[in-house]
Amino acid sequence: MTILCVRFQLPTVYEAALPGLLGLLEEFTPVVEALPPDGALADLRGAERYFGRGAVELASVIRVRALALHGVDCMIGAGPGPMLARMALRDARPGVTCMVPDDAVADFLADRPVAALPGVGKATARTLCEYGLDTLGRVAAAPLSTLQRLVGTRAGRELHEKASGVDRGRVVPNAVSRSLATERPFSRDELDEDRHRRALLSAAEELGARLRAVDKVCGTLTLTVRYADRSATTRSRTLKEPTAHSAALTRAAYDMYEALGLQRARVRSIALRAEGLDPAEQASHQLTFDPADEKLRRIEEVADRARAKFGPYAVMPGALAA
Repeated sequence: MTILCVRFQLPTVYEAALPGLLGLLEEFTPVVEALPPDGALADLRGAERYFGRGAVELASVIRVRALALHGVDCMIGAGPGPMLARMALRDARPGVTCMVPDDAVADFLADRPVAALPGVGKATARTLCEYGLDTLGRVAAAPLSTLQRLVGTRAGRELHEKASGVDRGRVVPNAVSRSLATERPFSRDELDEDRHRRALLSAAEELGARLRAVDKVCGTLTLTVRYADRSATTRSRTLKEPTAHSAALTRAAYDMYEALGLQRARVRSIALRAEGLDPAEQASHQLTFDPADEKLRRIEEVADRARAKFGPYAVMPGALAA
């Protein structure tokens, strides 16, 4: 079994192009899992036999077709499982596929830092490093009982398996992303509340455009404000109704920001995350008979068509609020 992990080099807000690129992968295999906003996993188990070509050759064909048909380059990692394909992607570059053969998994993993393993966070990596288990080769060679004492029974077993190259992951076709996020960093620590609000407006408009591009609505909006001292404040709000309407997302973001009561706070970045995504066709919309709101929705439709035709930067951030 060979899995490809493909990352298309798309502009951040151009998620509307992803369905077409997924269709390109589905010409080779029906087992394709979307990794929004710009990636996908593809199981080539049957494709290699059907086309009579190896994974690297098929990856080259995919890259050429993406460039020819969509004008998009991509980076591709390949391995015996999803975890290894994702790790291989980190070593890939445009034009060159990074392949991890079945018989080279141990060598590929051995010298990598333990933090490179998916699912290993900073706290777990720090604990392992304190006991000299700083590479995946050393973790694989450690007794299972030792790992279980350090990180827990279940986590220790999973860690030992992954470090040994045992990849039990599977590609799940048509998997739906449950969140979308965007961040607005400042070039310097920002005190100006007006600049904070403009960043929120820009982030909310981007999230709304991305949600509408993939026909989703969100039920929860989360705001994260990061400060100069590297601390952060996070607030979440369940929306009155699931929406992809930029004005509604902006109002919710402003309300959460105002509730923080920041006074002369030195803000390093502001991030918004849309969570609890569901298909837009399943969402209900409460009619307000508000002419201003209906006008904004019509403007959004025009702006979305302009983005689809001319690219993600056809409408400047803040233009819908003008």
